[in-house]
Amino acid sequence: MTLDDLRAWGANVDEGLGRCMNREDIYLRLAGTIKAEQGFDRLKAALEAGNWHEAFEASHALKGVLGNLSLTPLYDPMCEMCEMLRPGAPVDYAALLATIDTEHEKFLAL
Repeated sequence: MTLDDLRAWGANVDEGLGRCMNREDIYLRLAGTIKAEQGFDRLKAALEAGNWHEAFEASHALKGVLGNLSLTPLYDPMCEMCEMLRPGAPVDYAALLATIDTEHEKFLAL
């Protein structure tokens, strides 16, 4: 994965680099950790189980990590998911989860 790969995917690399003291090595290492992030599986499992509180917690944690790295194509829909789940009531999450899954797959392929 390179900065150009991330830019082409839609990440705001310059913003993310700024949070990493403009150190490309640090930014890429941190972005690479998202490939092994278990929060996506945690979110899906909680949604499938109807555990809205756990789903909110998972989406909120992912939102923070994705936002800090400015991984916008995942961050934006995760923000929507987080707000959708905040009330703790049943929601129709299917379309939004499909968007997150699609962007996550694209990210994994970088």
